Amino acid sequence: MADLRHAYEVRGRRTGPASTTYAHNLPAELTSFVGRQAELRSVAVALTGARCLTLTGPGGCGKTRLAKRTAERQVDFWRDGVWWIDLSRETDPAIVARHIASGLGVLPAPGTDATPALARQLHDRHLLLVLDNCEHLLPAVAEVVSELLRRCPHLTVLATGREPLGVLGEVVWRVPPMDAGDAVTLFAERCARGAATPAAASAVDQICARLDGIPLAIELASAWTGTLSPYEIVTELDDRFGLLIAGPRAAPPRQRTLEASMAWSHDLLEADERLLFRRLGVFQAGFTLAAAQNVCGFDGIAVLPALRRLVDKSLLVALVAETGEGVTRYRMLETVRHYALGRLTSSGELSAVQDRHLTTYLAIAEGAAPLLDTDKDAWRALIHAEYPNLRTALEWGLSLDDPHKGRRLAAALAWLWHLEGRRHEGLSLLRLAADRGSGLDEHSALQARVLTGLALVADTTHPFGDDFDAANAARDMARACGDPRTARLAGVLGAIGLFGHDLDGMRAQALDIRAEASAAGDAFAADAAGAVAGLVAHSLDEHQEAITLLETAVTGLVRRGDRGIAAMALGLMALSNAHLGRLRQAGDLAAQAVDVAHPLADYHRVGTARSVLAFVRGLQGRPAEAREALDPIVRLVDRAPAQPFIPRLALAIGQIHLGDGRPDLAIESYRREASWSGGDASDEDLALETRIALVAALRAAGDLAAAERSCSGALELARTQGMPRLIAAALEQQAFLADPDRAVLLHHEALALRAEHGLRLACLDSLDALVSLAAQRGSPLQAARLLGACDRARDDLGCPRPDHTLHTEPALGAPEYDDALAEGRLMDLDEAIAYARRARTTRRRPASGWASLTPAEREVVQLAVDGLTNPEIGKRLFMSRSTVKTHLAHVYAKLGVANRTELATSVASTVPD
Repeated sequence: MADLRHAYEVRGRRTGPASTTYAHNLPAELTSFVGRQAELRSVAVALTGARCLTLTGPGGCGKTRLAKRTAERQVDFWRDGVWWIDLSRETDPAIVARHIASGLGVLPAPGTDATPALARQLHDRHLLLVLDNCEHLLPAVAEVVSELLRRCPHLTVLATGREPLGVLGEVVWRVPPMDAGDAVTLFAERCARGAATPAAASAVDQICARLDGIPLAIELASAWTGTLSPYEIVTELDDRFGLLIAGPRAAPPRQRTLEASMAWSHDLLEADERLLFRRLGVFQAGFTLAAAQNVCGFDGIAVLPALRRLVDKSLLVALVAETGEGVTRYRMLETVRHYALGRLTSSGELSAVQDRHLTTYLAIAEGAAPLLDTDKDAWRALIHAEYPNLRTALEWGLSLDDPHKGRRLAAALAWLWHLEGRRHEGLSLLRLAADRGSGLDEHSALQARVLTGLALVADTTHPFGDDFDAANAARDMARACGDPRTARLAGVLGAIGLFGHDLDGMRAQALDIRAEASAAGDAFAADAAGAVAGLVAHSLDEHQEAITLLETAVTGLVRRGDRGIAAMALGLMALSNAHLGRLRQAGDLAAQAVDVAHPLADYHRVGTARSVLAFVRGLQGRPAEAREALDPIVRLVDRAPAQPFIPRLALAIGQIHLGDGRPDLAIESYRREASWSGGDASDEDLALETRIALVAALRAAGDLAAAERSCSGALELARTQGMPRLIAAALEQQAFLADPDRAVLLHHEALALRAEHGLRLACLDSLDALVSLAAQRGSPLQAARLLGACDRARDDLGCPRPDHTLHTEPALGAPEYDDALAEGRLMDLDEAIAYARRARTTRRRPASGWASLTPAEREVVQLAVDGLTNPEIGKRLFMSRSTVKTHLAHVYAKLGVANRTELATSVASTVPD
């Protein structure tokens, strides 16, 4: 796979200094940047000689602002951009690599492979990665950074934290206090009124000196100038600091100064402001006014006025959304939030506020549920924005003696885990929610919703595990509890669980649910069930039926923003159209599937859609575009210990390797397909289509014994599952392993299946194989006609012949061969298939009599008896005049007749065999 990866052209890569538009995601500054010019020059110099530079210092010392301004000045020097990752929102160390991947716009990998997968995707990128607020996730961040530095030679990390990361090669740069001039300038920039007199200016100098030049402390003090004069602030600070920082303390002096500054600022607050301040510490990564009122607005506190005053005093930051409804979100700096949370804990109110926080975010999640039916994009945006709070509330709720609210919240979040790639996290929390319910209300409607959510997340994570069986239990439970909506979703998931085992049962269950859902007005369940029925029709090679079912479902799915299922359905439509020979439509649909899946930023959905697109581009003879489509996915899985569950990825990669003449790499790719499930996966654990592709790769690599073993098992399984396309594909591989006489029989059996089910693209493979066999067996004119017909059909369908498929061509050049080739090019595909089946000559025939005639000779006889001339017969059967004459001569000799008159008499008096 590494060879394939190195062959890719990375989309969007800059080619040199001539580029003038550079990528970055640096956040906008909400307030002006003051001073620090000497520090900026020093950090820039340090950055030039370091792979990892960490800005350290106590909270509030200005690490983030200094890193951001440094990053802004670096944008022009990094070919692949400068990328800012704020880790303050993340609380789970296991999600650090995924959080970084999302910020960089690359695909996050599941489970324990997240960090190596991130490194694989960034290995050749020239970029500066800025990791802000690392202190609370230090071991996890250090692990990720170490891996990135080791495997990504062109990547540099700029980090901020209260302490160093401790990684090899790290340069630690301790952020100093602001110098006196910059500190005074900052105070003046932030204060509500200026220092109008020399005495006031002197007081400001004393304030900045008393606060040790700590920017956050200076900003907190300056916010009080609307209430206190600079002189009064000096007096207050002198009084309070003498008490607050006196005596032995474990914290360093500057940290004690900041704590004292916050304590001083806190103590100056009004009572209701102090109450609100500490209660707001429960929020993660921001909140809205409504959330603050619901969580904090008890004991008579007026939230909005107090909130406004906390903003004025720099203890809160207000951020107005630029999109949607423009709802203002409020956020504490992490240093301030930790102080507030400490105050909340010491007040004895923590549990009560956490309970209200859980109730509030449960209401938000359940209140958003109607959007799942009308606009899943809007639902995802809302839930994603609140996820840090939702996750915190969920963990609290599941830890309580009564986990009822926590379990409701877990059920409400299942769709996010299903769609956005946090599946392993979701599975863990849903399993806990199910376990907490098993002893309480095992047969309740809530337990049914939890189990349905578990099956929903398992569908795209571990679809053949025990978790998926939860759908059947959930369906029965929901029905018994009078919740038909949940029962329908569980039924759709249960139907998917039948794939590969009982396709007829799968289709029947899906169609029953579709009818029930349509009658109940449950549009999503109807469309989802229709898509499942379309999957069955696709698998059974009823492709026109599949397209009809899927097309109907996709219309509603796309309209509602059901991107996951819509992308799957579009991919299936693309493949069905490809099998039917409609490659242009297939390419358009595959590209649409990628566009639909892309906003999910999810390796499963995006990877599956891109794999389909790459497969179709390969069929279209566009290998460069196939590689481009696969590039983000190959970067994700290359050298991974296990491949994540991405349907059709192995097929797409193997197709490219075979086209490049590297069957060894194709074999490796195919055999890694089942590694996502863990354990010792064998060839029998591969998807059936992949097993058949593996046979072709083994055969191309010369391992005929292994190819024969694999082919036998694949053919047996294909017949058991009743999948005509895969039966024909296995027969074709068997034919390539057989002697010429048996090969003809097998190729014709495969061709008959393909023709019967309209598999026009695969029919070309059968015809190409018969070209080679006809040439080998001494029938060059037949081979030439079939070759001409294949060339025309490939031109008509837009499907050039892969270099590795046609190993033997008829010897052309003589006039009769060129005539035969031209005759073949007059046939359309259906006529070519009919000709191939007529020309079949493998059956042993007697030397004379009607039984001795070949199918082609019989057709010539019938047309001659009908009165057609030799040129007319040739035109009808795509033969030259001389060929018709030769056929008639053979017929006369075999039947013992001399002319057409005697031939007609013989036909009238004899019933052919």
